[in-house]
Amino acid sequence: MSGFEDRIGSLFDRIEGNNTWRQRRCINLIPSENTPSPIVKICELCDPAGRYAEHRSMKNREVYFYQGTDFIRDVEIEAQEALCEYFGATEAELRPVSGQMANEIVFKAVTRFVNRDSAPGVFRKLRAVMNNDLGKGGHLSSQPMGALFNFVDINPATGEENCINFPVRADNMYRIDTDRLAGLIDDSKPELIVFGKSMFLYPEPVSMVAEIVEDMHPRPVIMYDMAHVLGLYGAFQAPLEEGADLVTGSTHKTFFGPQRGVIASRMDKSSPFRKLWLDIRSRAFPGSTSNHHLATLLGLLVATHEMNEFKEEYQTQVLKNARAFARHLAANGLRVEGDPSDGYTMTHQVVLRVSEFGDGAEIARRLEENGIIVNYQALPDDETFLVSSGLRTGVSEMTRFGMNEDDFEPVASMMARCIRDKADVSDEVEAYRSRFMTMRYTLPLQESLELAARALRSSFPRDDYSRMLADNLSKLI
Repeated sequence: MSGFEDRIGSLFDRIEGNNTWRQRRCINLIPSENTPSPIVKICELCDPAGRYAEHRSMKNREVYFYQGTDFIRDVEIEAQEALCEYFGATEAELRPVSGQMANEIVFKAVTRFVNRDSAPGVFRKLRAVMNNDLGKGGHLSSQPMGALFNFVDINPATGEENCINFPVRADNMYRIDTDRLAGLIDDSKPELIVFGKSMFLYPEPVSMVAEIVEDMHPRPVIMYDMAHVLGLYGAFQAPLEEGADLVTGSTHKTFFGPQRGVIASRMDKSSPFRKLWLDIRSRAFPGSTSNHHLATLLGLLVATHEMNEFKEEYQTQVLKNARAFARHLAANGLRVEGDPSDGYTMTHQVVLRVSEFGDGAEIARRLEENGIIVNYQALPDDETFLVSSGLRTGVSEMTRFGMNEDDFEPVASMMARCIRDKADVSDEVEAYRSRFMTMRYTLPLQESLELAARALRSSFPRDDYSRMLADNLSKLI
């Protein structure tokens, strides 16, 4: 057993080192990441981590195919209700285990929905889909090379999938050109319109498009992939109120949750799209999932309670911080993308153009070596993703760890010196990060630890190490 013990011990040395580096020494500015609270993390150690709860609607009742599922069934219902409260929705599907899967489920369901009146034996793809260009910040999952794979007809003129990209403004390529949009929709007649981006600075023109397509027959389905801005729902944009039919997203970026996906709508029994919602549920299970990671489902319920409790306070601070960070970066001589007249950004993201100092990937690596974690990013005028002129940053995680507007000025200064002068700022970064270790927008730490101790004590079959783990919890977290 010595070889086994050595391998496990070595692995856990590395785990401890990585945890310490990422949680105590780094300033994390990756916009698609967040650290869950201790009470969300502890859920992933609880008994549901090893359980199954497959279920589907059959003859007007929800049928579960495993015993011992009453607890997690109630958790799923409570999480649906809590997320519907957050979105102002009537329906929520929680079984996708990622935002990418949530999108794929919708694409499958919409394809099935448009075939509802097809002749027997005939099943076609979507004739046309409108989305954001990948090179202009569009999300990978809504591209033919992503989750849209195999769901869109081929355009015979191009030999490629018939995806029509939203036009962008010449003076600000991060905004959709609404002057050209109506004519493009009329010409292409998409059956599905997909809003949402991964490089995301400004709202999408949902209300305008909803009005344009209102009298189209058949009317296209309007979907909004909010993966990157789900935790800003309402403060940034509220697509369901603006006319979108569906919202999808990841629950672990700006949202407080574990890594899962969600689909929300207002397709209740009075909706003309009710059959589409039923198709979404059937594509969630059995179409795309079997076991849907029940421990993270439990964590999602806790995280949604956190979001509903602290939504306004958290969202307000994130948006203030992003604009302040952008101003501080510009004041330190870096080129911030977006329009300075509207604060550069209206989300949690701040995008930099760094090509005058070198390749984006090289600069991102240099920042990482100094403890500042960002994404290198191809900008809208880059010819290829192989050449990245930019960096994509986000303020959500550091906002949760206590940073306010003025706190981002030293971060901007350290970044500027590292990027421009190739200065070693690693010691400064570690020292500065040590000031921001207490997580906000959750229970106080002592209450969290008491709840975690209860969960740990009951999560293991042997009382001896259950007590040991619970009694030493303060050393573990």
